[in-house]
Amino acid sequence: MAVTQRPQDKLRTPKPLNKPARFIAPWPLNLYQTAVGKKWVMGLTGLGLVGFVVAHMVGNLHLYEGQVEVAEYAHSLRTIADGLLPETAVLWVLRIGLITMFGLHIHSAITLTRMNQVANSRYQAPRDYAKANAASRTTRITGTIIAVFVVWHLADLTWGFTSGFMGWRDDGFNHGDPLWNVDNSMSNIGVAIFYMIAVIAVAMHLFHGIRSAFISIGVNSPKFNGLLKPAAAGIAGLVLVGNLSFPIMVLTGVLEADAAADVHELIEDGFPHGEPIPTLGDK
Repeated sequence: MAVTQRPQDKLRTPKPLNKPARFIAPWPLNLYQTAVGKKWVMGLTGLGLVGFVVAHMVGNLHLYEGQVEVAEYAHSLRTIADGLLPETAVLWVLRIGLITMFGLHIHSAITLTRMNQVANSRYQAPRDYAKANAASRTTRITGTIIAVFVVWHLADLTWGFTSGFMGWRDDGFNHGDPLWNVDNSMSNIGVAIFYMIAVIAVAMHLFHGIRSAFISIGVNSPKFNGLLKPAAAGIAGLVLVGNLSFPIMVLTGVLEADAAADVHELIEDGFPHGEPIPTLGDK
């Protein structure tokens, strides 16, 4: 006896979750077109950025040594490999590498989010936050705050673009004089509060990101997983306390520069310690 198959009983091939890529990059670049490859890139660049954030915070602690000392430290960064390469050459190589890592980290995060949204749209279900904490649920928010802050931070304390309209005093931005610039910038309560919010966002992002980065690159074992959370908490806490101290100490008058230093004269004199600081107002 023949069995009539109803239309609804016919097997249907589900549509693919993602459209095939229009262009397949050559190996190994094509790995980045996959979710696994993007996770590896996101994890490795994330760990690289963690190293930079910690090193940057430790370097900024030179602010507590004094105006001459931190200016000397800043000058040493610009003159790495002095005599072998032009001034700032190595620094620019490091900057380009950092910008590349930052760009890849953001791009992989955005594209992974899109891939995840497409996949989840086929299987609608309520979110389960049983094992998620505030840091993991707000990663996109903290990441956006950090991206905005990085642009502001560069414009404010590296390029000096904000000098003149954010409460800067006297001579405004002074290239090569970090304590003067930090004191001028963070004396503005609005800037100081924004800096504190950004620092908190960085700490939350690190706490979740450090653990996720190791898992993304395959370090996911009961032998190590128990150490990841306290290690992430320790690093995030160190960065939080160190970076929060700067705006707080500026507002309380602990970190203060009375006048803009004459950096060119300091360089010529070899950054003498224990002597009166030559200032731009002396000329």
